[in-house]
This record gives sequence, C-alpha cells and structure tokens, in this order.
Amino acid sequence: MADWLVKTEPGDYSFEDLRKEKETVWTGVKNPVALKNLRAMKTGDRVIVYQTGDEKSAVGAATVTAFEENPKDAAEPRVVIRAGKPLPRPIPLKEIKSLPLFAGSPLVRIGRLSVVPLTSGQYAFLAKG
Repeated sequence: MADWLVKTEPGDYSFEDLRKEKETVWTGVKNPVALKNLRAMKTGDRVIVYQTGDEKSAVGAATVTAFEENPKDAAEPRVVIRAGKPLPRPIPLKEIKSLPLFAGSPLVRIGRLSVVPLTSGQYAFLAKG
C-alpha cells in the first residue's frame, strides 16, 4: 500500500464535490511525472486531497478503489478514488513547508506536480490534522 496526495482546483472540482459523488475517475493529469505517479497507484492506496488556488491546503482523505488502463487513451490511466472524511482541519501549504518532515517532498519542491507520493509519516501527519 502506498500513500499519495492529489491536487485539485476547488473551483473546478472540490473535495466537497467528491464527497457528494462519493467516487470519481481522477482526470486532467498532464504532467509526465504526475502521470507516472498516477500509474503507480494501486487499489487500496490512501490519498490526501489538496485544494489549490486561494486555499492551498490539504483538506480530505480518499482511497483508490480501482485502477485500469484507459482504453480510449493509453497515456491517461483511469484511477478511481472514493471520498473519505474531511481532515480534522485544513492544513495550509505554508505550515507543510515549515515542517522538516516535508523538506524533501515533491509537494514543496515541485509546486506544479498534481500527484505526489507521500511517506507514511507524511500521510499520518496530514490525516490527523
């Protein structure tokens, strides 16, 4: 099992949208490194949802429920994530950047990366709020 963080623009698709739908295919990933990370996801992996834009905060938890190659576009895999609970509190990027736990993380080093691997310690910190 692996841990991930996925970024979304709340004006386009928010964590609340995911909670209403309960499950969605995660789409719109174009960056080659982010696509590589998306392809590495497996059923059962844990996910933190991070909202970009004005919020710039980790806000909720989710789980990968399915992975398959996209028959219409092999370059874009189909990863289905199911909404979990909101985090106890949003965790702003400014706070994340201040923590030694995240010093080497692509989350703080590569700001435009929309799918980011997390260590189990990073996931635990974010999930507990």
